[in-house]
Amino acid sequence: MSTLIKVYGFHLDIFEHVNNARYLEFLEQARWDWIEQHLDFSWFKRNGVALVVANININYRTPANLGDELIVDCNVAEIGVKSGVLSQKIVRKKDGVLISDALVTFVLIDINTKKALMLTDQLREKLEYVRQSSE
Repeated sequence: MSTLIKVYGFHLDIFEHVNNARYLEFLEQARWDWIEQHLDFSWFKRNGVALVVANININYRTPANLGDELIVDCNVAEIGVKSGVLSQKIVRKKDGVLISDALVTFVLIDINTKKALMLTDQLREKLEYVRQSSE
């Protein structure tokens, strides 16, 4: 699953390249697109649960600049008992250069108690299906 993002002036910092915090926004946008495409968002609402980010490890490889079109990929890397990991990459469309990559750990929480839950069998099966179909 890929999301296309164009770099605009408001994404840039004083050094005229994409500010590091913006990459986190690009990754988040792609994750929302991924959730919309692969998971049933209404199921989370009906069951009073949410997927939340617990950790992000990000590598900044090459600066992105004004006008660049970026392709942000999102794939399931790991599925655990209480958490999972999404692998995300940002590449420049015109030349395929790796701009950034990240591993994003997520957990399932109860919306009311804010406590982590075990991933349901239904969610684990769906994540496994998505992982296998993207290989």
